[in-house]
Amino acid sequence: MLRYYQINNAKIAETDNTNGNILFFVNPTDDEKRLLINDYKIDEHTLNSALDPDELSRIETEPDHIAIIFKRPKNYSSKDDFHFKVVSTGLFLFSKYLIIVLPEDVPLFESKLFNRLNSIEDVMLKVISRSIYHFMEHLKVINMIAEELEQKINRAMENRYLINMFTLEKSLIYYLNAIDSNGVLIDKMKAHSTKLNFSTEQVETLEDLIIENHQCYRQAEIYSNILGSLISARASIVNNNLSVIMKKLNAVVISIAVPSFFAGVGGMSEFTMMTNPKNWKVPYWPIAYLLFILLNVGIGLITYRFVVRWEKLEK
Repeated sequence: MLRYYQINNAKIAETDNTNGNILFFVNPTDDEKRLLINDYKIDEHTLNSALDPDELSRIETEPDHIAIIFKRPKNYSSKDDFHFKVVSTGLFLFSKYLIIVLPEDVPLFESKLFNRLNSIEDVMLKVISRSIYHFMEHLKVINMIAEELEQKINRAMENRYLINMFTLEKSLIYYLNAIDSNGVLIDKMKAHSTKLNFSTEQVETLEDLIIENHQCYRQAEIYSNILGSLISARASIVNNNLSVIMKKLNAVVISIAVPSFFAGVGGMSEFTMMTNPKNWKVPYWPIAYLLFILLNVGIGLITYRFVVRWEKLEK
């Protein structure tokens, strides 16, 4: 899908006019790929790299344009099941227009960052800055999810929440790799600032991006280290919770087994005989059954309390 944008009053506005100097390709079709390759002379391998989530960030200089590939977070959905993914984005800077290639449809320009724009170079820098900000947003969400899972693990008896923690840790590893790759790209962009026709103000923006990306990397690294170091402890919590439940079940089983033993030795018929006074003028069967049930319940409760107290004394 192809959309056209242009800079209007220092902001980006979508236009139906094909003369818009910002071309936004979302998951381009085969016809749109042929258009990019044949008409805009974009290298086919570079174009495919812009749609490859495993591609590293890089900058390439072509005769009539400069190709930039960087990483950004993939929009999260419930189907991802706590797996935060990374996608690639392609920026192709020509002298008079900018081509953006994305594998998914996102509201790329709906942000306060896209203000005070004077050129397509400003747009390119804002797109990269939006990616860094997007990473920061996802890191906050990951931290909130990790805290919620931690509370559930403290009282859980299964490994489902622990597996979700492992998935989050895996996502952070991918994020660290992507953020580090973007950092290398921004450094190269600063080194090629002359080829990119950057002004002094734009070079200063690049320096700010370097600092912001480094802070983003450090935050992701801290979250990854904390999550990784505590996963083993949380696994021990799950095992401990299971042991506590097993002890309680063991006490219940013993408390049921002891009354069953006495009932098996004597039986209801013997108990009825013992509680059968010959001179009773009222039916004694209800009383016999009631006493039998109450006696077994009492023996079971006493046994349960004894087993629980014994386990506490062993600690």
